[in-house]
Amino acid sequence: MSKDEEAAPAPLPDNAYAEVIGSPIEQSKSPLIHAHWLKELGLAADYRRREVGKDGLHAYLAEKRVDPAWLGCNVTMPVKLEAIRLADEATDRAVTTGAANMLVPRDGKIVAGNSDVGAVMLLLARLHEAGRPMARIHLYGTGGAARAVLVAAASLGHNGIVIHARDVQKAVKLAVQFGLAYAPVPLDTPPQGDGIINATPLGMVGHECLNCDVSGLGENGWVFDMVSAPVETMLLKAAKAKGLGIVDGIDMLVEQAASSFELFFGQPPKRADDEALFARLRS
Repeated sequence: MSKDEEAAPAPLPDNAYAEVIGSPIEQSKSPLIHAHWLKELGLAADYRRREVGKDGLHAYLAEKRVDPAWLGCNVTMPVKLEAIRLADEATDRAVTTGAANMLVPRDGKIVAGNSDVGAVMLLLARLHEAGRPMARIHLYGTGGAARAVLVAAASLGHNGIVIHARDVQKAVKLAVQFGLAYAPVPLDTPPQGDGIINATPLGMVGHECLNCDVSGLGENGWVFDMVSAPVETMLLKAAKAKGLGIVDGIDMLVEQAASSFELFFGQPPKRADDEALFARLRS
């Protein structure tokens, strides 16, 4: 057997598919991303979306355990925390984050993983390399996405984070757990610092933008909004008007999807045509 044959990915099962689950799920752009990469690689597989809430996750997993065509799923709100509880095993990042954004079948078990952490690390590193300051970062939220930010920031050595939360006491526990330099504040407190990361649904279609004030950020400041529908949220519009650096939810969605894709389909996506993919996602 040649080296090329030895290195070839394992064949996919008949009718192979992965999917994204959550509620609501209609707005998810994940199927478009994965379909693009599947076509680029010529893989005979599918990627779907399915409405699954907290009450339905247990039944969903029971169904998938006996489906040989199921390659796994991405997990979005509101089941990221529930997903790690119901999985048989979890990766270190999922455990540290306390949330899963993907579930993958492995050797008869369902393993919870978290590719959000790696995506946030990559995007924060890009901001840093572009000369954006990170001494004081304002993080909106305390859920699974916010926890991924905290794990990523800790890995990069950034602890100058102010958590903005509806439940400040919950945020205090996270601040202590991650050794943050600043005390948490209520969600609508105006930020004063270098950057903002929105890890909440605020600004998403159907959700108000509770805190879109960017006046307290410096001229070299930046905004990273994880919301991907709409692509340009009110928070990002405010940042754009001030000439700040911007990372949008599409950036986040694509980078976390790339790691998930390789786990689901056995090989990394081709990224050479990502410019066309980003154009479609932002249109």
